[in-house]
Amino acid sequence: MFCKNCGEEIDDNAVVCPKCGVAVKEVAAATAVGDAPNMGFAVLGFFFPIVGLILYLVWHTDYPLKAKSCGKGALIGFCVGLASSILMVVMVTCIAAAAAATMDVVVPMLML
Repeated sequence: MFCKNCGEEIDDNAVVCPKCGVAVKEVAAATAVGDAPNMGFAVLGFFFPIVGLILYLVWHTDYPLKAKSCGKGALIGFCVGLASSILMVVMVTCIAAAAAATMDVVVPMLML
């Protein structure tokens, strides 16, 4: 195996290059005990985005995988809520406009 920094040939089991001292293999970061992606927290964050956001902010350093699940659920829940709110406003506006147009036709007929 060769060093990525200086090109020196090094032992396959070496952790650092003996010539330049650069780390050869990255050591995997240890995950917290009990930390794993959790669909339950993602669903909780979807239905209650503020709870998902709070859990993300509290857990993002200690339990990064659980926090990521909470954050994803909260983000998706917020986006779905925003989209449904916009759709509701558009629908109500269209219904109100149609009702107003109908009233313009009906009211003069009643005046006869």
